[in-house]
Amino acid sequence: MKIRTYLCVAVAAVLLAAGCTSGTDDADVADTAGTTDTATPTDEAAATETSAAPSDAFGVEFVYANPYGFGDLDPSSAFSNENTILQNLYETLTWLADPEASDEVSGVLAESWSSNADATEWTFKIRESVTFHDGTPLTAGAVRDSLQRTIDLGLGAAFILSSVESMEVPDDHTLTFKLAWPTPLDLVMSSQYSVYVVCPSAVGNDAAWFNEGNACGTGPYTIDSHDPAGSTWLARFDDYWGGWSDDQVETVEMRLIEDPVLAEQLIRNGDAHFTYNLPFDVYTSLEQDSDIDVLRSLSMTNLFGMLNVRRLSPEIREALVLSFPYDDVTAALYGGEAVRARGMVPLTVWGSSPDLDIPATDLDRARQLIEAAGADGLTVTYSFDAGTTEQQQIGEVWKANLSTIGVNLELEPLTWDARWEKAKSDPDAAQDVFTMFWFPTYVTPYDFLFSTFHSEEAPFFNLGYYSNETFDALIDEADAISGTDREAASELFRQAQEILIDDHAAVFMLDVPSVEVLRAEFTGHIPNPAYNTVVRFYELRAVR
Repeated sequence: MKIRTYLCVAVAAVLLAAGCTSGTDDADVADTAGTTDTATPTDEAAATETSAAPSDAFGVEFVYANPYGFGDLDPSSAFSNENTILQNLYETLTWLADPEASDEVSGVLAESWSSNADATEWTFKIRESVTFHDGTPLTAGAVRDSLQRTIDLGLGAAFILSSVESMEVPDDHTLTFKLAWPTPLDLVMSSQYSVYVVCPSAVGNDAAWFNEGNACGTGPYTIDSHDPAGSTWLARFDDYWGGWSDDQVETVEMRLIEDPVLAEQLIRNGDAHFTYNLPFDVYTSLEQDSDIDVLRSLSMTNLFGMLNVRRLSPEIREALVLSFPYDDVTAALYGGEAVRARGMVPLTVWGSSPDLDIPATDLDRARQLIEAAGADGLTVTYSFDAGTTEQQQIGEVWKANLSTIGVNLELEPLTWDARWEKAKSDPDAAQDVFTMFWFPTYVTPYDFLFSTFHSEEAPFFNLGYYSNETFDALIDEADAISGTDREAASELFRQAQEILIDDHAAVFMLDVPSVEVLRAEFTGHIPNPAYNTVVRFYELRAVR
């Protein structure tokens, strides 16, 4: 980076000020998985503030200090931080146990599965002797009806089921899917969104019913009480098919703690047992405490800033991209553990392109672009999550860079829900830069690219309001062949990312490291980048 030596002192000063311390018959089986050895529940998680304990609290209690609230508890449409609670209330057909080692999935509600040679027909054998929270037995028909609800609603991550043409139930424990194009459906069914199995009695209910704190799945926990502004309490489901032992967590409080300083205090005092999203400079101190485990692991999460194409010309967007202090931010934040993003797809996800031609910081060229556009004195709004130290520090450093080329960066910290609603309401009056973390729906480049840059009729997560028919066609085709020709799909995903870079659609900042904090009196939590910040409470064991 040409300007690094000139920026080092300025960056250090700004950081200090910001607080930095397959076409044959079924005999040709393509993929098969057997019965899992242990229960692997997959459900959602909530974020709340302190409220009254559940009416019948008992046994081992676990407190999850969650920095974000839950905007939607409907398992068919939720598509944000609700993954942390949904993974414990509901279950899916499959689960991706170790994405670092393999993309082979394990069974949860599916005992086995197979596909024809071109992956256009899949048959799943549904686990027997499983009951829903209301006592209804799990059947293949119930799975079909639940997934059909998601398809019919067409909300959240329902796009991952877009290849499904029909679902047939030859018997109570067999479900066959016929697809419009080849799809790795076993991997799709491991998603942390939109493929949860809901009780037949709840399939006809609307989102309001779920958001009142009602839930009905097959997972190991049920909702005991729900306060969106406080705490959501979970209680164990006594008849869970995996069974129970005395050292397992029976009561969970999902407590909304938006202040990272308070979350740190709660962890240190033992008043909370798990959290994440703390200022990165506190982890070294926490690692000195024998009562606390700091868990560093593989990440499939990135941080990027979508640029508002409605408000910013191509020249101004290019200037913003060139003004960003990539190397300095990477070195100074996240303990130096972050990696410069190489486009939108994190380097740990298949189909990423480590050799993409990405821009370097070039303030001279950025200044020329601003002057040519007659934009000297321009103010650009930078929307980020209030309380997220690294996002604020990034804004402060970027602001210092932009001030040298006659552009003012106005930092706009808001809660996630507030800024998301603002961004969706009126693109022409919205922010100029929308920063966001993205983590997998299921592990595929399509999710990273479709959810954030594919053309939308109404804004949802494409909050730079980008639209490019060529880009859309490339990623749609890549997705359609990813089940049979991953190499060719990867090349198409690469071409799509090149378009985003050439169009200056976003500032691709960082692939961020994963760091979670767990009190040492619990074991059994293994961070999994395919299920970001999810704790499967059923797998925890109390040791003290």
